[in-house]
Amino acid sequence: MNIVTFAFGAAAGAVAIAGTAGAQELKYANWAPPMHTINVAQIEPLAEALNEGTDGEATVRGFHGGELGAGPADQFVRVLQGTADMGWGLQGYTSSQFPKSLIAELPGALSLDRPGYAALWRAFEQGEIAGEYPRTEVIALWGSEPNILMMRDQDVRTPADLEGLKIRVAGSISASAMEALGATPVQIPMTQVYNGLQTGLIDGLVSGASVLSDFKLNEVVGSVTTGPNFGRLTFYTVMNQGAYEGLSDEAKAALDEIKGEPISKMTEEAWIATADSALEAARESDDTNVIELGEEEAQAFNDALADVTDAYVAEVGGEATLSAIQAE
Repeated sequence: MNIVTFAFGAAAGAVAIAGTAGAQELKYANWAPPMHTINVAQIEPLAEALNEGTDGEATVRGFHGGELGAGPADQFVRVLQGTADMGWGLQGYTSSQFPKSLIAELPGALSLDRPGYAALWRAFEQGEIAGEYPRTEVIALWGSEPNILMMRDQDVRTPADLEGLKIRVAGSISASAMEALGATPVQIPMTQVYNGLQTGLIDGLVSGASVLSDFKLNEVVGSVTTGPNFGRLTFYTVMNQGAYEGLSDEAKAALDEIKGEPISKMTEEAWIATADSALEAARESDDTNVIELGEEEAQAFNDALADVTDAYVAEVGGEATLSAIQAE
């Protein structure tokens, strides 16, 4: 399993924007394509809020498809170094930096119907995970829709059906989960999953259904399994601290009004809407077999995954973080 780690360079605290006459444009690094949900769910609302709050003196511009640098695992460093003023990423891509944030991804940490953004912000505001986002202003923390299994051509109804199959994972949490179910985890960026499925490099993936449309995986996924609690993915959007502090009073006020839970909730709800639409399209497609396991069938997976959650929380000393995440 290849978990990416990184070191912070001397340029980490660099100011990404300077006060100049005229409009102030914040560069938002988006490693995904421009039609991805992140654009309408977050980049455009942030741009609109800043534009309206400053009468056009400040705005956000999205740089899509890795234009500011390829590689979704490097988003946090890209913001720290000032290559981008803000950007989004997955905690799981650099698992070693976000050990307690990733508790929200664990199977069973949250029930399937509970929002991830509220759980993450509770943990953040209680000081449980805030230290994992150094020298940045945290703009958003949110979760995906619950994870499901998406397979190239195998139907999965029991844990035994996964034995020996190569399953793409986003990070250490989903890797441990797949290992517990007898699969072999393969960590590759989501941007490479289409080709991985098409060529047989991987047999399937565990992720949210939104990727079926956001990354066109509906074209190469032949079977989907829903029902078990495989956990979910978590995401962040951060801003270079110097860039944030360099904003005008009006721009800072406009950003402060939308950042945090408001933009996180909007983004997560858009993610779920995309997932619901993609899953419904899969149900209607003649090319995709959607297997919706009942409670008893799903419990076999949940039982196999219980030790993964308990072991991880103990390993990172995350009992207080889990409590904050699960609080009502």
